[in-house]
Amino acid sequence: MPVNNSESALCLEKQSCFSLYSAANAMVRSYRTALLELDLTYPQYLAMMVLWAEDGITVKAMGEKLHMDSGTTTPLLKRLEAKGLLERVRCKHDERSCLLHLTDEGRALQERASAIPEAMACKASLSEEESAQLKHLCDKLRLDLCGQ
Repeated sequence: MPVNNSESALCLEKQSCFSLYSAANAMVRSYRTALLELDLTYPQYLAMMVLWAEDGITVKAMGEKLHMDSGTTTPLLKRLEAKGLLERVRCKHDERSCLLHLTDEGRALQERASAIPEAMACKASLSEEESAQLKHLCDKLRLDLCGQ
């Protein structure tokens, strides 16, 4: 007969994975409101942040930076292209590669998005040090789980 008490290893409240999952969902929901005026989803916002830092990046490098496979990255980039925020251009020296370039509209969106990180930081009651620790622990966990 299964044990059903708070001492069980299967107790939901004891699971750090559930806490991480719940916090990630809450974070994405919090961004949703801020991103509405930019007409971006959270994954699209992440992709735009990569492009604002590295215009001209390859699709493959974009996927690596976002830790997404091509099956996820390609439709995301197609939607951003349909919104007029980026262009996908075949690489001249390697037809298999595709480069991503911001459009004027995509570059202009950066200024409108510039207040989002601070606004989101204000929603959380974490100090700068706690925020840095959280990022470090999340990065470490991802690397451990990916076998790196």
